Amino acid sequence: MKATVEISMYPFNQDFIPPIKSVIAGFNDYPNIDVITTATSTQLFGDYDEVMDCVKIELKKSFEQYGFAVFVAKILGRDVREPYTDLQE
Repeated sequence: MKATVEISMYPFNQDFIPPIKSVIAGFNDYPNIDVITTATSTQLFGDYDEVMDCVKIELKKSFEQYGFAVFVAKILGRDVREPYTDLQE
């Protein structure tokens, strides 16, 4: 099963750029996950278990290294880049 996760990070830190960059760099270390970063969020695409494991591991590392932050995520049980043909009319 494929998955898409769109995630945004809101660090409670005066210097908020390093924690965000660190999490994005961590996401990019997974060769089987496609990562697209925009100004407001990062999107992860790949196998459901691999994407969810990546999110779990990288968020924990961020909390341990930088402390308190809020992550907001949308999780979809498919790769939204692929056409969706099961729509009901």
